[in-house]
Amino acid sequence: MKEALLYDPVGNNRVVCNLCRHYCKILPGHWGICGVRKNIDGKLYTYVFENAIAAHVDPIEKKPLFHVHPGSLSFSIATAGCNFHCDFCQNADIAQITQRPFLSDINEPSIPGDYLSVGNAVEIAQKRGCRSIAYTYTEPTIFFEYAYEISKLASRHKILNLFISNGYMSPEAIDMIHPYLDAANVDLKGFHQDFYRKKIGAKLTGVLDSLKLMKEKGIWLEVTTLIVPAYNGDEANLRDIANFIRTELGIETPWHISRFFPHYKMSHIPPTPPGILKRAREIGYEEGLRYVYTGNLPGDDGENTFCYQCGKELIHRWGFQVSENNIKDGKCSNCGALIDGLGMDPQ
Repeated sequence: MKEALLYDPVGNNRVVCNLCRHYCKILPGHWGICGVRKNIDGKLYTYVFENAIAAHVDPIEKKPLFHVHPGSLSFSIATAGCNFHCDFCQNADIAQITQRPFLSDINEPSIPGDYLSVGNAVEIAQKRGCRSIAYTYTEPTIFFEYAYEISKLASRHKILNLFISNGYMSPEAIDMIHPYLDAANVDLKGFHQDFYRKKIGAKLTGVLDSLKLMKEKGIWLEVTTLIVPAYNGDEANLRDIANFIRTELGIETPWHISRFFPHYKMSHIPPTPPGILKRAREIGYEEGLRYVYTGNLPGDDGENTFCYQCGKELIHRWGFQVSENNIKDGKCSNCGALIDGLGMDPQ
């Protein structure tokens, strides 16, 4: 347990949490919507500091971040909990475990996880040859204090910091983390307000505003859309997402279109037909984006990076593995076009 960052007292021992765009107003003895931050006698505490529920070395392609040191390793950390309650959550066993049917309790809850200190996290990343540390699997915003302390130390050791996020962090949180945050992959789950409200428990505008602010701060961005059949895979929705990426984030922003598999409260929904993903990729290119990828379709051409100028295949992938990288000095080896990203040359 550690006193939280980014909260304000508002009288009568109540507090407002300023960490994400829910801006929870929390009474004494009560929890925020994430289920990991609690008001104790007018002070807000986080229950997940240095309490990792997952810690693995992953290919950076798994995040997915295809334009940040392709082929490199990323030490990936998560704690339990989330500030979204997506019906289609793909990591529900760890992300949704802190949901509570009550606002307060007499006995302190047991939040699963194992002790992993800030220093040990950075040390493991160094020893395992990781170029980056990814705050991922669950929502990094809800373990902000942990990620913030690791990121400061990691930066001093020239290790990149990556958020794999739902994009609902507050402007205050973005302002605090951005000097140490090198890149982020943000889920833009759809472009319908009702979809966000009914199936996620949030407001679309909050995610869009966060994306624009991160872009302004100079954080390298990639965007992922998990396509759930019959909910967010219609062409109008996909074209709206692609248009937003082009106009607000830039044509250089990679868009990952990922295949849904039945899970959590949507276990009755069939997997996304590959044809929908392929059509979504076409829409991304039609809207002028330079890099559009398909995810959860191993062996599909949409896993590879192509030069937007001459069309040459530059990076060949299978699943999360890079088998070939023909970028030289950050440029296409065929026509010399600059390929956007961080550290795009072969590792």
